[in-house]
Amino acid sequence: MSVLVVLLAVGAACCLGLGFVLQQDAARRAPLRDFLSPRLLLDLMRVPSWLAGIGLMVCGMVLGALALGNGELSVVEPLLATNLVFALALSRRLTGQRLGQQGWGGLWLLAGGVTAFLLAGQPQGGRADTDPLRHWLVVGTVAGLALLLTAFARHPRTRGTPVLLGLAAGLLYGLQDALTRVSGEKLTEGGWPALMAGWQPYAVVVLGVTGLILVQSAFEAGPLRASLPALTAAQPLAGIVCGIGFLGDRVRTDTGALAWEAAGLAAIVAGIVLLGLHPAMPEGRERHGSTAVGGVGLDGPHDSGR
Repeated sequence: MSVLVVLLAVGAACCLGLGFVLQQDAARRAPLRDFLSPRLLLDLMRVPSWLAGIGLMVCGMVLGALALGNGELSVVEPLLATNLVFALALSRRLTGQRLGQQGWGGLWLLAGGVTAFLLAGQPQGGRADTDPLRHWLVVGTVAGLALLLTAFARHPRTRGTPVLLGLAAGLLYGLQDALTRVSGEKLTEGGWPALMAGWQPYAVVVLGVTGLILVQSAFEAGPLRASLPALTAAQPLAGIVCGIGFLGDRVRTDTGALAWEAAGLAAIVAGIVLLGLHPAMPEGRERHGSTAVGGVGLDGPHDSGR
């Protein structure tokens, strides 16, 4: 496991975590009529804090792509899950909340889970699976599950909507990471002609935009503590499935290693939940009448509160 890969992945997690907090702060004030609509992005583009959050997110995606180009998906994805630590750090600074037992417990579970999974599994790269049936089976399963979760989250006032949309976006981002690595390999091996001849780079763009709409709608529909843990937990799990499923990543499969890998993944999820539910995480504001985003009134006269 390369030190460069670790630094790039943690740097990406830092940018993503800070960016998510800024994005949610703006999206939670957006009008509900824009829920799950591209119009939501157009409205949010008028908000400086949201643009700053998107800038950080883009930096995180670039660093993540560099990490994926130099390491295995099964290594990078668990490290990206630490974005919640940086999100909590910024939220804690904004709210003045102390970490307490819940915060420290979540941090130790997340850090210990990532360490246990990487040490026990010892992920290694290999040749990508060339079986198109297996490739499309994994891609279709992940994308189909994200579509199903989105279908269940069509109503913004339902309590579980932020969680469902966070899970759906996390699945798409994990799939996007896998296809980003495939695109990078095509670019390295055959140059730009080979890259542009494949479907993967176009799918990366579509997944990125779709995931962004889902994330902002999740942030709009509820507090960060409801959506970010689901997003953060789903992305590495989907990425690991894709990495092992069709990218050729290998992990140890003896009984002891599998037990520690499972324990590590469980600790990662438990740590994410504890951190995501921490009181320092921003809560959504109740809306009454029109709401202003960044000083600009976006809700029309008939937009009702949540």
